[in-house]
Amino acid sequence: MTRILTAALLASAALTVSAGAEELNVVGTWSNLPLYQDFETPLWTEALSDATGGEFTANLTSFDQMGIAGADVFRMLGDGVFDIGATVADYTVGDAPELEGLDVPLLATTAEDARKMVDAARPMVADIMANRFDAHVLAIAPYPPQVVFCKGKIAGLADLKGKKVRGSGRMTTKFLEALGAEGINVAFSEVPGALERSVIDCAVTGAGSGYSAGWWEVSDHLMTLPLGGWDPVVVAMNKDRWDGLSAEQQQMLQKAVTEGLETPAWNAAAGGLEGDIACLTGKGECAAGQAASMTLVQPTAEDTAQAAEILKTEVLPDWASRAGNEWVTRWNETVGAAMGVTVGQ
Repeated sequence: MTRILTAALLASAALTVSAGAEELNVVGTWSNLPLYQDFETPLWTEALSDATGGEFTANLTSFDQMGIAGADVFRMLGDGVFDIGATVADYTVGDAPELEGLDVPLLATTAEDARKMVDAARPMVADIMANRFDAHVLAIAPYPPQVVFCKGKIAGLADLKGKKVRGSGRMTTKFLEALGAEGINVAFSEVPGALERSVIDCAVTGAGSGYSAGWWEVSDHLMTLPLGGWDPVVVAMNKDRWDGLSAEQQQMLQKAVTEGLETPAWNAAAGGLEGDIACLTGKGECAAGQAASMTLVQPTAEDTAQAAEILKTEVLPDWASRAGNEWVTRWNETVGAAMGVTVGQ
């Protein structure tokens, strides 16, 4: 009887604490990857209430657990299906081609440069999200740099010519086609099967993401040139829902997301690539689990120079033609200025 009364009192106390809380329905990114497991889940399911003094609680699921495509997340967010949504910016460029400017491949080879690029783009991204999806940006968090997994021997960039390669975004696919490869559209979750059946020869994703998803079981060569950029994830809130919060609530929620998700995710990215490569190649210490034995292919100076030329002469002009002069001008004044690159109009 004492145990029953104690349980009842604890339940009553919990209800009292949460009675005035704003409950948020949150849709996160791929449930099997570290960003969701290590940063999204702890914030939304554990830390949020304490971080906001009991003002907010959250129900979390991921878009793959919901059975929806990553490209649908912001459309549904704008329609008010849920309160907060997160997805890879490149997944949404069919609706917002100007958003591709957030993650230009090959501009950032370190986490520090990637953060500089994202910070420069943030005001532009905020306007894109508000205009296209009726959403307010809460955070932009990184996946690891997007590298190349291949089934079969490659020694450099030139060896991708003639191969069927899954890109990680439209700019990446354009780059691959300029190399003479065939860009193939395959969903992230379907890549291992496609590699195993030789539907594709290579695929681009983050080193850590590929390790977590087991791509090393169906591929054997890893080229670390960041052909796909960093695949930033935009975390956004339905704008009507955001506008319905008090200024104090907005400040609390923003602080919780910045300190509980965005900042630690960037901190982890800074040293993540070296550990991910160790896990994929077996050279070095793998803290994540079993090490694989992929062959590491380091880009040569010629590879890097060729990649930069293709980016400048083909990839960025192609994006500019789709994004329009207004967004190209804004990109040049922000991201371009920060990274020392100008896109012609």
